[in-house]
Amino acid sequence: MKVHTNEFVSEILDKFAEAGLEIYIVGGAVRDVLMGKPVDDWDFTTNATPEEILKIFPEGFYDNIFGTVGISHPSSESPYEITTFRREFGYSDKRRPDRVEWGKNLDEDLSRRDFTINAMALRRTQGKPSEFDLIDPYDGQKDLESKIVRAVGEVDERFSEDALRMMRAIRIAAELGFTIEKETFEAIKKNASLINKIAKERVKEELFKILLSPHPYDGMIILRKVGLLIEILPEFEKTFGVEQKSPGRHHIYDVGTQSLLFITTRSSAPK
Repeated sequence: MKVHTNEFVSEILDKFAEAGLEIYIVGGAVRDVLMGKPVDDWDFTTNATPEEILKIFPEGFYDNIFGTVGISHPSSESPYEITTFRREFGYSDKRRPDRVEWGKNLDEDLSRRDFTINAMALRRTQGKPSEFDLIDPYDGQKDLESKIVRAVGEVDERFSEDALRMMRAIRIAAELGFTIEKETFEAIKKNASLINKIAKERVKEELFKILLSPHPYDGMIILRKVGLLIEILPEFEKTFGVEQKSPGRHHIYDVGTQSLLFITTRSSAPK
């Protein structure tokens, strides 16, 4: 397929090819390309180690255990991230891996990702700079076309590894107007209490993204249905089913629903 990249993305791909190293476009960039949207954030994965990446881009910076090298460029507000293939082991705190090892290949790297629509990669076609091959081992393109958010592999395992993925599933659904696949939905219900293992700041960040999405009401309703709302905002959850009482007025909605309609209408109003 033909993919329009900017000059810096082309430079990154060219330099890795010259060094004889593998590199793939991954994450939301692939999703945006397939949906025909402009790409704001370009992320990459590679078989090169962080040290090898820094030899290619000495101006890059690397100070994490995940093998991610950031490369700044004037054309982008945030750095482009190039991450070494990796494998992750153990999530005792339900937030981050206990141990990280460099992976051997792309398939191994994609298998650890959260949702099928995020587990695709684009590889530049040899000899054709603007042509790319889609690598899609989990049928992410099919789910993208069907507007479905589906966890990769064993669903309970995905959410027990990183409980914030439950919020992320709902946020993606609210941003894109997608539905959550049944098994993934049921796994979120089953594991909802794990969200308490996550720092409140990270949960709040995902909640705000839901409220600021194109479909905030739908997102908040899903939060209720899967039992996440009562975990993160228990006092708000208690307002559902409580009758509104105003002298001389008849209210269609209970306190919780009325509040939710007000909040989501305000949050999605044009600025």
